[in-house]
Amino acid sequence: MIIVTKRGVTQDEVDHIRERVESLGLRTHVSQGEHHTVIGCVGDESRLEGVSLLAIPGVDTVHAVMRPYKLASRDFAADPTQIPLGGVQIGGPEVLVIAGPCSVESREMLLATANSIKSHGAKALRGGAFKPRTSPYSFRGLGEEGLEILAEIRAETGMPIVTEVMDTRQVDLVASYADMLQVGARNMQNYNLLTEVGRLRRPVLLKRGMSATVEDLLLAAEYVMSQGNPNVVLCERGIRTFGTATRNTFDLAAIPVLKQETHLPVIADPSHAGGRRDLVAPLSYAAIAAGADGLMIEVHPQPETATSDGDQSLDFPEFATLMETLRPFVAAAGRVLAE
Repeated sequence: MIIVTKRGVTQDEVDHIRERVESLGLRTHVSQGEHHTVIGCVGDESRLEGVSLLAIPGVDTVHAVMRPYKLASRDFAADPTQIPLGGVQIGGPEVLVIAGPCSVESREMLLATANSIKSHGAKALRGGAFKPRTSPYSFRGLGEEGLEILAEIRAETGMPIVTEVMDTRQVDLVASYADMLQVGARNMQNYNLLTEVGRLRRPVLLKRGMSATVEDLLLAAEYVMSQGNPNVVLCERGIRTFGTATRNTFDLAAIPVLKQETHLPVIADPSHAGGRRDLVAPLSYAAIAAGADGLMIEVHPQPETATSDGDQSLDFPEFATLMETLRPFVAAAGRVLAE
């Protein structure tokens, strides 16, 4: 259930509304917009039956939220949520590009990549220290050494870092290094992991699972948010279908659907969606046109020597070209590219 306040509501009135609801055993979530404040009520809503909520000073309207996800619902926020990362906001008027290699391989490789992508407009550096691989014999990352390299490159370049956490036992370790924790597609429904990252206030990049519906993704976000962490960014990265022409099937329609269903920012990962470097640019254009708040692009100095995902990684000149050709699509979407 959500309570929408009247224009000009005072802080004392908002506090009184929250106290009244919480006295009945529910939790409240406040979202302050330009004109109204939205107070979300989470818990056993049957306890509100018979309570004259409209009689409480400052209350304008009361609405039931029928969706299974509450905190992630568009109704629960007065305005779209913006998540801070470094010096920019994901979900604001700017389109943010996160780029970097699939895996952290060495300090030299990562520094060269960070300097190159930064010079062409990327605002955050991605790189996997812990890598979930289908085969146990594939390279699975450098572990804490990779995190240390990421932190060193952040100190040298000023770029915030995004890296994956795979296990509840890794959460505190990864959080001690990373600016944003990534929960990958294989872990989207690892509810213990979602609960652990939810107890932090660190931004979480939540990737859609390979066979997950939009509702599944939003309920996964709800797990994180229900623990008190509102800083969730959703990522569409393609799903498994009968198609074999691409690594995954890029569910382009999911982006505008998510923008209607949730107040959370939505970005796209065209590298994993297509699985081929020649598809990254057209899928990026399509994602921006569909309303994505940002992109996550895999970039490597020499894709043919990459320890993982070389087929879908751009080299430095290709990334530079992408960033330049992306601008008209960003402008057509009524946005600006974060500089």
